[in-house]
Amino acid sequence: MRALNRFLSDSAPSCVIAGFIAMLTGYTSSLILMFQAGQAAGLSSQEISSWIWALSIGMAFCSIFLSLRYRAPVVIAWSTPGAALLIGSLPGVPYAEAIGAFIFSSILIALCGLTGSFERLMRRVPPSLAAALLAGVLFNIGSEIFRAAEIQPLLVLSMFFSYLLGKRLLPRYAVLVALLTGCLVAGISGLLNFEHFALEVAIPVWTTPSFSFAALFSIGIPLFVIAMASQNMPGLAVLRAEGYQTPASPLISCTGIVSTLTAPFGSHGIHLAAITMAICAGPEAHAQKEKRYSAAVWCGLFYGIAGIFGATLAALFAAFPSALVLSIAALALLGSIGNGLTQAMLQPQEREAALVTFMVTASGLTLLGIGSALWGLVAGVLTLLILRR
Repeated sequence: MRALNRFLSDSAPSCVIAGFIAMLTGYTSSLILMFQAGQAAGLSSQEISSWIWALSIGMAFCSIFLSLRYRAPVVIAWSTPGAALLIGSLPGVPYAEAIGAFIFSSILIALCGLTGSFERLMRRVPPSLAAALLAGVLFNIGSEIFRAAEIQPLLVLSMFFSYLLGKRLLPRYAVLVALLTGCLVAGISGLLNFEHFALEVAIPVWTTPSFSFAALFSIGIPLFVIAMASQNMPGLAVLRAEGYQTPASPLISCTGIVSTLTAPFGSHGIHLAAITMAICAGPEAHAQKEKRYSAAVWCGLFYGIAGIFGATLAALFAAFPSALVLSIAALALLGSIGNGLTQAMLQPQEREAALVTFMVTASGLTLLGIGSALWGLVAGVLTLLILRR
């Protein structure tokens, strides 16, 4: 009860909005990948609905529990690169064996957290490189607003200028002003379409796992590598760049354990978020850093609501034009991108290494099936070692 009272007193409308935008951004950016992967594997609509339910409930529990436990904006998300991997990997693999591979991957992640190996690795990463990694991860999302302006100039420009006006007059509610403006303009322009929306509760479907070496090596190990390199590492970098020294091991072990428990219902894994965590951890969420955890708690609550009605999520988010979603996410991340670039350039002796980290990460490079976040960090560390020696 004391924790609830403190959470309510620390909350602000800007926290609620940040949590909602984080949830909206997370679902709209990659929810369709789950449907594509499920349909490619021949799963029923009930199994796909259960998959989304399992991910959502796991993300809701971890986001709320970890944020309240450590008073930090810890936002959890499913593995988007993992979902993309499954589009090509799931077909031809029995679903029960895929579930076994999900469990195997989650156990490996939990062991990384419980043994402290991930914590020791991240302690060796200089703060300037972590900040550059954050800025690079968020850069592509932030720049999407200008690409979206080519498609829907009236909608995007009205949101952009309303954000600037809100920043001048009501700084804490600038993102909310932009969101309301976007919805108003989209409604007037006939861009909102709720034709296919119907309320339907998701029902969990249990699948008894089975294990095969083929599935473990083709799905389990790649999921583990992708999660650690593309999710957990940049996710922790977001927290560090925003000034939160939350221990990494409990975060990683908690997500690994919860992923293991929800895997039989379809969850392919939940991990630290990067983009959505930056929305809740940035200055737009709350002016006081110690109260931004409430934005992550709100995000978790919205995750839970979305999970309960997981069967209708696709139709709901499809009602919003993509330009609106991309623009509001970009505007919510401007503060975090600016902070990341500022901290990355603070140390003159690490400036070039931080710049290399930012450029490689922002490039979107994919090598050996691993995204640019890991390669940006590797490039920055190598640059730092060479220049220092």
